[in-house]
Amino acid sequence: MARAILSGAKRAGAVGDLCVVAEPDESKRRAFDHGVETAAQALEWVRDREPEPGIGQVLLAVKPQMFAAVADEIAPLFEHERVVISILAGLTSQRIRAGLVGKARVIRVMPNTPARIGRGMSAISVGEGAALEDAEYAHALFAGVGRTIALPESMMDAFTALAGSGPAYVFYLAEAMLDAAIELGFERDHALTIVRETVAGAGELMRSGADTPRALRAAVTSKGGTTAAAIDVLDQAGVMDDVMRAIHAARHRGTELAGD
Repeated sequence: MARAILSGAKRAGAVGDLCVVAEPDESKRRAFDHGVETAAQALEWVRDREPEPGIGQVLLAVKPQMFAAVADEIAPLFEHERVVISILAGLTSQRIRAGLVGKARVIRVMPNTPARIGRGMSAISVGEGAALEDAEYAHALFAGVGRTIALPESMMDAFTALAGSGPAYVFYLAEAMLDAAIELGFERDHALTIVRETVAGAGELMRSGADTPRALRAAVTSKGGTTAAAIDVLDQAGVMDDVMRAIHAARHRGTELAGD
């Protein structure tokens, strides 16, 4: 995800030469213009080059369970307050700021996996210690990999359940479509092509206009036709209610993880 973010940001002109990446894996580190082994080395690199103390920003793009170790490493280098952008799911800005000796102005961002192809949806929240203007660079950074929306931090778990996990819901549907296609006699390669293009095309159609998903579905569903027969089965099985319950369950789990 970090590589996707930086690649998109460079294409958008949001990242210049004064950017360094901490990557322990030497083979992966070679992919970046400026790469160092540890987070402490990266922050020292920034401090040596920033025109004003604390003006350089930090992007945290590690697994949430690694935060404590990273914080222990870089917290002693936080002599001045600086903006810290976090994409760590479930980790509140309060915990991040506390882990960085109270000198992080935290901006939380939740991107989703389509960011890898420049089609991400990211929520950006002004967190603990930060001001509205501190989020400006985060919006520029993540605009390079898709769309951004400003949300209060209290909505981040809900956003994660909807958009962060959302691609998996689409893939789940596509998985069922693929299995059904094979059962109907299609060769697997043909079935996969058909499902991919159908899902991608439907997404583009929904994105291209102002029609709601309900209106688009109605336009495809002729009374008494083939689509209506399929939708009747889904309605009788309560699929729509199940999907809504699933999203609520994901949101509840996010809240639990934030409290761990």
